Amino acid sequence: MRAATVGGSADEVETAFYEALQAGDIERLMACWANEEDMVCVHPGGPRLIGAVAIRNSFEQMFSHGPIRSFPERMHKLETITSAVHNLIERVEIHTSEGTQVAFVTSTNVYMRTAEGWRMVAHHASPGTPAEIHADLDTPTLLH
Repeated sequence: MRAATVGGSADEVETAFYEALQAGDIERLMACWANEEDMVCVHPGGPRLIGAVAIRNSFEQMFSHGPIRSFPERMHKLETITSAVHNLIERVEIHTSEGTQVAFVTSTNVYMRTAEGWRMVAHHASPGTPAEIHADLDTPTLLH
């Protein structure tokens, strides 16, 4: 199963990525990634992971605790014909016995147009800071 058909968009792959996180579906999630061994992923507070095996293992470990309720917000984009960089704030809902808590993560997702269509080649996430979380929302969402 692939995230988007050839000729799709980086936005479609990003939507599929977050839907897969929310469903805890490792196959759908990995379908969003390129078939490149030099792709990279950094989870908040975690080490740099390079390659499909390391990335898959990290998400499988996270999914063993259930789906990840992560919702992309306040996206800024830099797009060209062959690549796209999306910087966003992820609102992450954490369900505990004491109720739902919300955390914010600052993420950058990098997409490239490949022979298979648009695919993710990098995901870098770090804890959001109060300044980023409460930043002015009047900034542009598409950068040229």
